[in-house]
Amino acid sequence: MTTNSSKSTLYIGVTNDICTRLYQHKENKGTDKSFTGKYYCYYLVHYERFSHIEEAIARERK
Repeated sequence: MTTNSSKSTLYIGVTNDICTRLYQHKENKGTDKSFTGKYYCYYLVHYERFSHIEEAIARERK
């Protein structure tokens, strides 16, 4: 889960490489190429680990 600096917008997603994904979010900041770029959501505020992708996707949907 990431947010912007004012903590007014949240982004929730699933990844198998959190470091790379956060880097990608920062690379897109200020652009309309992605939701996270458009809303500057590149501050990590929470993460959870799962053994199986199906569990992670189910949690994301909640």
